[in-house]
Parts: sequence; structure tokens; C-alpha cells
Amino acid sequence: MPRFDRYLLSHLLALFGFFSLLLVSVYWVNRAVGLFDQLIGDGQSALVFVEFSLLTLPNVIRLVLPISTFAAAVYVANRLMNDSELVVMQATGFSSFRLARPVLLFGLIVMLMMSMLTHVLVPASRAALSDRSAEIADNITARFLRDGQFMHPAEGLTLYIREIAPNGELRDVFLSDDRTAGTTLTYTARRALLARGDQGPKLLMFDGMTQQLDQASRRLSVTRFADVTYDLAGLLGAGRSDARSVDEASTLELLRAAPSLVVELGIPRASLLQEGHSRIAQPFLAVAAALIGFGALLLGAFSRFGLWRQIAVAVGLLIVVQLVNTQGTGLAIRSENAWPAVYAAPVVGTLIGGFLLWLSQRPRWLSRKQRAAAGGLA
Repeated sequence: MPRFDRYLLSHLLALFGFFSLLLVSVYWVNRAVGLFDQLIGDGQSALVFVEFSLLTLPNVIRLVLPISTFAAAVYVANRLMNDSELVVMQATGFSSFRLARPVLLFGLIVMLMMSMLTHVLVPASRAALSDRSAEIADNITARFLRDGQFMHPAEGLTLYIREIAPNGELRDVFLSDDRTAGTTLTYTARRALLARGDQGPKLLMFDGMTQQLDQASRRLSVTRFADVTYDLAGLLGAGRSDARSVDEASTLELLRAAPSLVVELGIPRASLLQEGHSRIAQPFLAVAAALIGFGALLLGAFSRFGLWRQIAVAVGLLIVVQLVNTQGTGLAIRSENAWPAVYAAPVVGTLIGGFLLWLSQRPRWLSRKQRAAAGGLA
């Protein structure tokens, strides 16, 4: 690789790493606040919070990489333009397309990173996150059961446990159920155990008593029992579910969009095709973002006030590409045969970047200072 290409590529990668770290940190902090409240509020440890945070990182990184690519290309081009390095390189015979060669290589590197995230790491992390969420949902003791205090896990239900033994045994249990209109059902037991059933968790109570109060007649019925089972499935929510989400399905499965997958995920076939092709198309947005950011700044000339107008143009063009992406996604979701529309944004973005590079090397677009510098060096 020529020295100039290495020089420009090293700057792009360094700034790309900085902006990626910054954006991922900001995005992750916003997500982590809600995640922390949810997990710690449910009685989970800080280690579980760290695990969940790491599992959400691949998707966060995938979202911010195109923005980091654009920011790095704009920042590097602005700095090199202010230092007149790009003007000198153009004066020595480098065309805009030649100057953009390391930028294109930079975009391809980011595209490969996004492809790895989109096709491998994100589905794997989402599947692992779903499994861990199901495990925590099944951990009823950690979520709902506290010893020595009255709990109200659902409206009309009161639960009290004097002590939770290290082996998981519940001692001196009180359970009052007022969910049935006109009837109050109260359970007391010396000990109880939690068990997982096919339909969800169950509470097994031993050596206790059931009191049923008919509020209309004020009649109290008392029944003693050696053991009784109380179904907690409807109370504490469903346990582990084998159903996957669309984020957990592989790209190949989405592209095939078999009828069995449509039934499993409960999503129309058009949406599956759109998601599968989007996973292929989205990484190419990194190439488009890099070319747009670099090409727009080549339209400007040296200015002590910076190239803010060119930067604004680049941001506006990036918004246009995003609008095309939104429209293409909407079309693909509405029709099974419209999946090629998801490739419109990368194609349009790359064409815009190429047009900006072509426009930047037209003589009529050079400023007076640029023409004077080019004439003097010639």
C-alpha cells in the first residue's frame, strides 16, 4: 500500500475507533440505566447486570458503526483540508477518486465488521440474552420471594414468608387470595417448596390449613391438609418460552422464509425477507457514509472558519440516504416481492459519494485559491 494510503487509512481507523468508543459509551449508558433498575429491582446481582450489558453490546455497536464511519471521514478530511495536505496532493496529480481510495478501503473494513456483527454476533448474543432472561424469569425466589416481609406480587394477592432456608425451603408461609369476587382464600403452611411444572411454577405447601371465607354469607370453611399445590403460572407470568424472536434467527433462515418459520415467529413472510436482506444491505451503508463524508468536504477550500457548509451538506445527504432506507424498508415490509428496495439506500448513498468525488475535481468548482495553488505548483 502506498505511503499516502497508509497515512490516510491510519488516521481514519484511529478516529473511527475514538468515535465508536464515544458513541457506544453514550448509547450504552442510556440503555444501562433502565437495565440496572430492572435487574437490581428484581433482586439480581451486579454480575447479572454486567452479563446482560455485555450481551447487548453487539447490537449497540452495530447501530453506531455507520455514524462513526461518517464522523471519522468528515473529521479527517476537514483536518487534512485545513492543513492543505489534500490540496497539495491534488496539485501533484491525485484525482479525487485516487484520494478516496483509502477511504473506500476504510469503508470496506467497517462493512466487514458490520457483516460479522449482523450475521453472527448479534443473533448469537440475542439468543443468549433470551436464554438468560428465561432463566431469570424462572428464578422466582430471586424475583418475588422475600423473607420477613409482606409482598403483593399481583393485585388481590398477599404473600408472607417468615424464612427462606439455604436449601430453598420456605418456612411458615401465609398466602391470601382475594382475586375471586366475593370469596377470600387463605393458605397457611409450616413449610413449602417451589417446583417447576410443564405449565409454569407451582408452590407445594405442607402441613397447613386452608380458610375460605364467603363474604356474602360470612361463612368460614376450614380445611387442614398434609400437602397442597398452588399454581403460580398465571400469577408470576410464563416461564421459559421456546419461541424465538426474529433477531435470533439466522440470515439464511430469514432469506428462505419457510412457512414453518413464519408460523414459529408469527411474522409475515414479507417482514422476514426484509429483515434477511437488510442484514446484507445495511453494512454497505458504511461505505456510502465514508464516501459521502469525504467527497462533500473535497468540494470546499481552505478556510480559517472551517468547512461547515460542506459538513452541513454531508449531514443533509446522509439524512437523505436514511430517508431512502426508511422508505425502502417500508416497501419491503408491505410486499414479499419488494425486498430489493432494501438495497436502495446503499446504492443511492454510494452513487452520491461517487458523484461528489466527480464534482470535486471539476475545474469550475475550484475556488480562486485552489486554482492559484494548482497553477503555482504546475
